[in-house]
This record gives sequence, structure tokens and C-alpha cells, in this order.
Amino acid sequence: MSKNNLETIYLKDYKEPSHEVKNINLEVSINDNFTKVTNTSTWSALTSTNVLTLHGEELELVSLKVNGNEYSQYTKNTATLEINGLDNDFELEIVTHIKPKENTSLMGLYASKSMYCTQCEAEGFRKITYYLDRPDVMSSFTTKIIACREKYPVLLSNGNLVDKGLLDNNLHYATWVDPHKKPSYLFAMVAGDLVSVEDNFLTVSNRLVTLKIFVERENLTKTAHALAALKKSMVWDEDKYDREYDLDIYMVVAVNDFNMGAMENKGLNIFNSKYVLADPQIATDKDYAHIDRVIGHEYFHNWSGNRVTCRDWFQLSLKEGFTVYREQQFVENITGSPVTRIEQVKLLRSRQFAEDSGPMAHPIRPSSFVEINNFYTMTVYEKGSEVIRMMATLLGPKVFKKACNEYFARFDGMAVTTDDFVTVMQEVSGIDLGQFKLWYSQAGTPVINITTKYDANSKEYTFNIEQIIPSTPDMHVKQPMHIPFAFGLLNSEGSDITETQMYNIKSATEVIKIENIAVKPVPSLLRNFSAPVIVNYDYSDSELLHLLEHDSDDFNRWDAGQSLYANIMQRALATPQDAKVIFENNELHIGIAKILENTSIHTSLKSQLLSIPSMDDLINRCNEIDPSLLMQLRHSFLNTIACKHKDALHSIYEGVDSAITRYSYNDVDAEQRCLKNTALSFLVCTGDTDYIELALSQYAKADNMTDQFGALVAINNVACEQRKTLLEEFYLRWAHEPLVVNKWLVLESCSELNSAFERVLEIKNSERFDISNPNMVYSLIGGFCSANHGQFHRDDAKPYQFLEETVIELDKMNPQVAARMLQPFTRYEKYNKSRQEQIVIHLRNLSKHKLSTDIGEIIAKSLKNA
Repeated sequence: MSKNNLETIYLKDYKEPSHEVKNINLEVSINDNFTKVTNTSTWSALTSTNVLTLHGEELELVSLKVNGNEYSQYTKNTATLEINGLDNDFELEIVTHIKPKENTSLMGLYASKSMYCTQCEAEGFRKITYYLDRPDVMSSFTTKIIACREKYPVLLSNGNLVDKGLLDNNLHYATWVDPHKKPSYLFAMVAGDLVSVEDNFLTVSNRLVTLKIFVERENLTKTAHALAALKKSMVWDEDKYDREYDLDIYMVVAVNDFNMGAMENKGLNIFNSKYVLADPQIATDKDYAHIDRVIGHEYFHNWSGNRVTCRDWFQLSLKEGFTVYREQQFVENITGSPVTRIEQVKLLRSRQFAEDSGPMAHPIRPSSFVEINNFYTMTVYEKGSEVIRMMATLLGPKVFKKACNEYFARFDGMAVTTDDFVTVMQEVSGIDLGQFKLWYSQAGTPVINITTKYDANSKEYTFNIEQIIPSTPDMHVKQPMHIPFAFGLLNSEGSDITETQMYNIKSATEVIKIENIAVKPVPSLLRNFSAPVIVNYDYSDSELLHLLEHDSDDFNRWDAGQSLYANIMQRALATPQDAKVIFENNELHIGIAKILENTSIHTSLKSQLLSIPSMDDLINRCNEIDPSLLMQLRHSFLNTIACKHKDALHSIYEGVDSAITRYSYNDVDAEQRCLKNTALSFLVCTGDTDYIELALSQYAKADNMTDQFGALVAINNVACEQRKTLLEEFYLRWAHEPLVVNKWLVLESCSELNSAFERVLEIKNSERFDISNPNMVYSLIGGFCSANHGQFHRDDAKPYQFLEETVIELDKMNPQVAARMLQPFTRYEKYNKSRQEQIVIHLRNLSKHKLSTDIGEIIAKSLKNA
């Protein structure tokens, strides 16, 4: 696709809608070959125009009436319907035919096996009917669904059910009315042969709300955890944010074919089934935790997204950044685990920092885009949540809650901007957030360079701080940011000299002087990751070990270990021939031994302290790397740690294994299982056959998926016949469970064995794989190309050709999914010259094809500096 074919949309060009929609009545009649949609809506002009331009894609226009009369003054284009000669107030009736069974994009109304469902965010509603499909057009929706009562006994839409009944020809109908105005992206409907589990929730004002989770019949017993998570979310939002639910019913539907994780449609959430279905046999502890998180996220959107929504899609972080932050608070509160923050930052650093340093870098409020689907990103979501977290830090919990309540009250039922949100925070707190707003408009990860000086005579400790905002494709010269910077100081015994200090960095260079420091301290910088920045400070190994052993801030304790592990890996990369000696670092192994022996360390934290940086994290720290060499060295490092500490690791394994006799999902047991499986993975890394047998034994006796999957992960990189046999047995045992099959696909695609690519090819071309199912694509193709760096970037470059061909294949059916798969090509500048050249060749090959705007935008931006 030629760059010239890509139309860029700019925030500065925003114009208010030409018309408002007073109400919209949809009648959706599902037939075998097509679906008839009758859209009757009442309109009023907001400007002096007699022209209405509606969005519509892949629609067959059957008829158009204005005020009840056939109307011919219109022009139909590929993506719009322009209606001319209209009065200020009028009624439209538009009848269209659509073909949901042929809709492989999974946007709009589509068929998922025997079910019909919708995904309208961001611009899917225009695939259902002609409409002003933009978030600042809000209306009252009434939806009547008509379908065969035997095939589709359950008919659902937004709001409250007001009518249902039987019709001739074995049909039935259901009518739903949503009393709250909403934009079209929040419309939803479902028709299918579903069953539900039901419960009730009594709100803080004593309103009884019906809760229903709809699933396919065979999955009814797998909904208990999701339902419990929903009730916890409702209680939490009332308690922490004073937000009460506002409809009579709250419904969740689990769908196997879904591009995203879940969708917060008003009163009718549609979820990827992996975030709803769980029982001990098919779900790991992490799956249970993800369900808590995603159920909470979508419920919290009822206020931060639905009641107050976005004026335009440039404001996406208004709802997503805020809601991710609320979700993170929720998880922190319900678990109380010290590693919750660690997990949040690991995700941010591995994926968002990479995004910020690549060709697709953008601020959390972009100034332009070609395809909005490409901006449902880690930046908008995860960095957006960090920006909200910083504001909450600056305001303090009480004032932040007061400001949020004012925001909800002031803008209830409105479509607003990030500026509106920040203005409320500023007005309520009295804090000047003018400079802070640069976080919304400047892309890139700020770098904080720090040097220190201790004056023993004056007992003064000085920080010299330099703030650098890196150049990004959209902006080269940037202003200093307002950065909340938390730090502490440790003495030689490991005790805090002072409580955690918060300093607001606002200038390009700053100096902090701290008086009355009796001895030279070890600084603990950016405690609890108080801002999404990179801190450069020249720690010695002994200083990092000191923090790893003693820091009172759990996040910084973990981070010190990660920095130490990464420093050792970087030394090995610089001189691979000396890697064995480098990995024998005596100071490091003394530190690891202390972690293993220390019974006072929280179980979940101990698992994190033992884990070395991921390939993603190591790649982010390096430039012009050879991923295959990096993978080999990382294996060697793991082997060295495992061999030196195998007795202590085995002792931990046996202790935990004997302590847990029966599976139960709770925080304490989940943390124990995590530590046990961490120890098992290390033990298998020794190469000792006894430990391979230990993994096989765990798999055989496991009464739960966590231990079963943990055993498979442990042996997944071991070139032994048992691995192949076990993975095949695992697939055959669970072939009837799509969510477990996806786990099998991840194991196969992420194995770092040299046979991984050939195995991925074999599976992709087999009956075990369905390329039309996003979860399968993410697990197999995404798992290999995005997560298996060493094998995807292997020397012969054959996987690059594979990805090029797969992207072309996917783009024909589902451009959103295709665009996600293309992401590994966007970071080619991180790799050595030969790999850079190969990836650029394949990007240029792709640019010659007629591809979607989703793909075209990524290719154009990736090749800009090639």
C-alpha cells in the first residue's frame, strides 16, 4: 500500500457533529443468509446545514425514508451515505441487509460458531447500519431482535428487557430499552443458544440488580469465579469511588471468537471467553487473576467510559488510562500482594517502553492517526494509567477521590476530553497541572540521569538530576516534564535513613541537597515506580546487592535484582567467550543464596526476586543485538544459577509441594504454587535427568492446570523425547477445550528449541489450528513471532518470510489481528545489521500489496527511516 493512499486524521481538525440523534429504534431480524436491519431514528440539525453524512461499510442499502416517505436525494459511497435536502428536524428510516456469517473481521455484527454477537468499538457500528458512528453522538437506544426461537432462544441487548414474545414461522423477539444515552460504540446485541448463571447484588441504595453470565451449555460450571469477581468489583467501586450501578440487570456473555479481551457495552458486556471461564482443571492461577482484573476493568467502565465517555478517539486514554488505573487499584486492594505493582511495571517496561522507542511511538493522546484500531495500545492503556497514578500521587488519596467525584458529577452523560479531566483535578486540588499536561502530548519515555555526591564533612548528600525526553517520529524537540520522583536512602546496615521522599522534577537539570546524612548512603531511586521513566544511575554490583537484600520498598528490591542480572547479561553479551566466568559472579550467588534462605520474604516476592529479566526486557536494554546469541546466553545464565543453588531450590520445591495437598484458588496457595513452579523451572535447567523426572511426576499427579502447565513450561525448552510425548498427550487430553488448546499452542510456539519454527509451520497447516480464531492466532503466530525472539530472529530469516505471508493472509479476513501480528517487524532497529536489512526487505515486500489501512499505517511508519 502506497503511503500516499493513507489518509491521516488530525486532532486539530475536530469538528462538532452536524446533527444530534434524539433516539434510535433498531429492529434486527436474523435470517440464515442475511440479517435485515431497520434503523428508525429522530434527528435535529445542530448547524445550518441540510446535508447529513452517515458512516456505513459493507452494507446493502434496501430502502431510505425521510418522515415516512421514500427518499432519493442521497449519494452512496464506499464508506458514507450523504443525504441532501433535509429539514432541521426529521425522521429517518434506513433498511439495510448485512451478512454476519461472512464477517470475518469480527467487527459489527458477526457469527461466532452458532451465536451472533457484536463488537462496535471503535468503528464497528457502521457495519450494522448507517449512522453518525462517532463517540460524541449520544442517543437513547431501543433494540428489537427477531430470530428463530429454536436456534437462538436467547436474545440480548443493552439496557432493560421491556417486551418479548412469539411470532409466526417459529420466530420470537425481544425488545430492550437502554434508559441512558450512549454512543454507537457501546451498542451490543447477542443471539444464541446460551445458558446463564444468575445472582443478585444489593447496591448501596438498596436497589436489587440481577447479574447474569451467559455461556454455551458445556461451560455453565466454569462461571463461578467470574460472577464472584463481578460482585467484588461492584462493592469496591461503591466503596472507593462512590460509584453505584444504574440498571436493573448486568449481563456478561462469553464468546470464543473475539478480537479483544472484553467490551464494556452498557449493561451487556461481551467477553473473550478466556476472561470468563475457569475451573481448576482448565485454568491456571494466573487465569483466575486475569478474570478478576478484566471483569473489574469492564465493570468500572460503567462510569469511567460509559456514563462519561470520549469526545473523539484521540481521547481514548480518558476512559482507558483511567479505567486501567482503577483496575490496578482494585487488584492491589483485593490481593494485598507486594508483586502486583511489579507485574504492572514488568508489562509496561517490556511492551510500552518498546512502543515508545519505536516507529509507532505516540503520546497517550495522539495528535493524529490513520487507523484508530492501531491506537488501542500499551501507551494509551498502560502508560495512560501511569499518568493517572501520578496525578493521584500529586493530589493524595482524599483529594483525588473528591476530584473524581466532581468529574463524574460535572460530566455525567457527556462526551469529554482529557483536558476536561485534568482541569477538574486542578480545580479541586488547587495544584497547577499545566506542565503535567505534557504527559498527554509528548511521546517517548523520559530518561532521568542521576549522579550523586556525598560530603563527609558537611554531612550533605547531593543528587544531580538531568531530564531527557527522547526524540520520537512525531516530535523532535520537547519540553521538560513534571515527574513525581520518589526515593529513599539506605545506610550500610540496610535500614532507611529517612522515610520515602517525594520530589517533583520539573526542569531539564535539577539539584537536590539532603542534609544531616551521617554516612554515605545507598540511594533507592524511583520507589514503587512513581513515574513511567528510565532512571540511569551507576550502581556498583555491591550496591545493587545491598538493595536486593535490604530495601524496604518491595518494588525497588526487585528492580535492583533485575538491574544486577541485566548488567551481568550485558557483560556476557560484550564478551561471550567469557560468559561462563561472568556468570560465576560470586557476589551475585551470595545474594541469591540469601534470598533462598530468607524465610521472612513474602512468598510471591521471593518468586520475583529469583526470576531473571525476560528476553523482552533484555532486548529493551540493548542495541544492535543478536537475539539468538542473547537467548543462548540467557539459557547459560539460568543453568549456572540452577546448578549452584539446586539443593536450596529442591528444598523449596519439596517444602511447598508437601504443604499443599488439595487445589484451592486463593492468594496464599497461588503464591506457593508460583514459587514451587519457579523452583521447578530452575531445577530442570540443570539438565539433571532426576529433575526432568520430577517435572514429569508433577504433570502426572497434578489435580489442577497450574501444576500441570507449570511442569510443561519447565520442560518446554528441554530437547528430550519426554517433552514431545507429554505435549502430545496434553493436546489429546484437552482437544475439546479451546482455552487449553491455546495453552498448548503457546507452549509449542514459545519453545526455544531449534525445531520451534518447523513445529509452528506444521501446526498452522494442520486441522488443529483455525486462522479465523483470534485467540489461536495470538497463541501460535503471536507467541512465536512476538515472544520467541531467539527462534523468530534465527539466522536463516525463514520466519520473516513466514510472517510476511501470514500477515497478507490474515489481512484479507481480519485486519486488526493482522496488524497485531506485524508488530515484531516494527522494532527492527534493535537488532544487528543483517537482521535489520532482512526485516526491511519484508516490510517493503508487504508495502507492494493492496492491504488494509491497519497494515499500511504500520508499514509506512516503520519504513520512514529505513
